[in-house]
Amino acid sequence: MRRRILLSTLFVVAVTALVLGGPLAFTTWRLVDDFTRAELIQRLERIADRLDDEPPGTPINRAEIALAVPADGQLVVSVPDTPVQTVGDPPEDGTIAESLPFGQGGSITLSEPISVMRTQQVQVTVVVILLVVLSVGTGAVVATVTARRLAEPLLDVADRAARLGAGDFRRAPHRHGIPELDRVSDVLDTSATALADLVQRERALVGDVSHQLRSRITALVLRLDELSTHPDPGARREALAALEQTERLSEVLDELLEAARAARAAGAEPVDLRTGLTEVADEWRPALESVGRRLKLRVPDGLLARVTPARIREAVGALVDNAIQHGDGTVTISAREGTNALVVEVSDTGPGVPEELVPHVFDRGVSVQSSTGLGLALARALVEADGGRLELSRARPPTFALFLPPARADDVVATPRPATTPR
Repeated sequence: MRRRILLSTLFVVAVTALVLGGPLAFTTWRLVDDFTRAELIQRLERIADRLDDEPPGTPINRAEIALAVPADGQLVVSVPDTPVQTVGDPPEDGTIAESLPFGQGGSITLSEPISVMRTQQVQVTVVVILLVVLSVGTGAVVATVTARRLAEPLLDVADRAARLGAGDFRRAPHRHGIPELDRVSDVLDTSATALADLVQRERALVGDVSHQLRSRITALVLRLDELSTHPDPGARREALAALEQTERLSEVLDELLEAARAARAAGAEPVDLRTGLTEVADEWRPALESVGRRLKLRVPDGLLARVTPARIREAVGALVDNAIQHGDGTVTISAREGTNALVVEVSDTGPGVPEELVPHVFDRGVSVQSSTGLGLALARALVEADGGRLELSRARPPTFALFLPPARADDVVATPRPATTPR
């Protein structure tokens, strides 16, 4: 996009420079010719006035007339029945000359080397060309700045929309100073909040429905177990059949829940935690440094988690943002291998979570300050969407732990050996 804006603006500037620069150079060339001829005519008029004051037939006062003759120029006075009189030597190269009538049928002609006029014409034309080049250069600078000013915000908004579609629901407080694009950013932020709320409610609904169904199925199984011991053979047979159907229903419920989890984690892929968390650290380090705090990253190589990249960035980013808003001191992001999971921890050296908030720290709307209380709830929903879990492992100093599923063996595809060509 930036390239298209730049090329289109430069094309307009170049066409304008050619359309205006060509006629301007030609007009300037002609103006120098007209000015030169007008100057010769003015000199001739002064010379004619001076000669008119002299009696007819009087020789020319060369000392006085020579002052009005251009350098290297020549004046020719031609009067009938009188010898031609000249002042100055004739130019060796081409000349430019003008004549005026003088006396009774006579004329005076003033000429000068045309090279003088050509030199002026070339100088003025070069100035015009330089001005055209300067205007094109200025247009190129303006086009570059304009293209960057327009393209970067558009690319930023497009990237924001792409991250939103990938599950990154963070709000973007940065604005670009362009009302239309800022309006789009506001709409994206509103949509991000709505989607975050929707994801959280979906997770809560699935959890509640799953819990309620399992509780009812468990109660039903217990009742059917009792009926299966009934002395009536018919009742016992029906109870066993119903028990079998109930077990199948429980299996179907498990399959549906697993399918829902798989659908939410459809974008999950093997992610190198060191690379992914380094990107998060680089993103949030300036915000911490601006308030005089530090961020440390302790992630060993070779930790591959099966997660959605945008979701893990969003979840860890929400935890770092929470540490900035409510914590203190150095923020540390670390990762290690745990039991059947990879553990990512985000901690700081602040006072920690108040005791009364520990059971509700992931509840929507719960905050110790004036924040929205969405960050931690959203982070938990995103981590759970990829099959992981987020817990407050320590309240003071605060440490949040993400338990992420490791990459499966079939996720790591061996690099094929290069084929050898037969000789």
